Amino acid sequence: MSKKLVAYFSASGTTAAVAKNLAKAAGAHLYEIKPAVPYTRADLNWQDKQSRSSLEMRDKTSRPALADNNAPVAECDTIFVGFPVWWYVAPTIINSFLEAYDFSGKKIVLFATSGGSGFGEAVAGLQPSAPQAVIVEGAILNGRPSAAKLAAFAEKY
Repeated sequence: MSKKLVAYFSASGTTAAVAKNLAKAAGAHLYEIKPAVPYTRADLNWQDKQSRSSLEMRDKTSRPALADNNAPVAECDTIFVGFPVWWYVAPTIINSFLEAYDFSGKKIVLFATSGGSGFGEAVAGLQPSAPQAVIVEGAILNGRPSAAKLAAFAEKY
């Protein structure tokens, strides 16, 4: 059984596509981080200061509820956590995910998709949510990375 997990949150499907290919390339379990209340297009309108995503991202204590807590975290040593970069950080649902499990002694490798920014303060913003884990900035995986590129990325960790 694989000791790796690819857990991801995807708002538009872009991160989901990368995560599925990464899991396949790494021989890892795959888990989708889903909000209890799915995001609508209006919720994701970053230009609307009152949209759900805008409000969550302004409030660093926001923790959107998860749809479930079924990720096989306990049986994995390395967890790749993927997300779209929002406002130079991870969406706060990633904090919800990290706070829902015991990551003690585990390595969390971040990967993201982005329309133009890097990780920004993602590691710093996530570390308090999994203080007993080692969180590393992995890579921005935009476009359609090849299976070889994804396998090489996974093998580093």
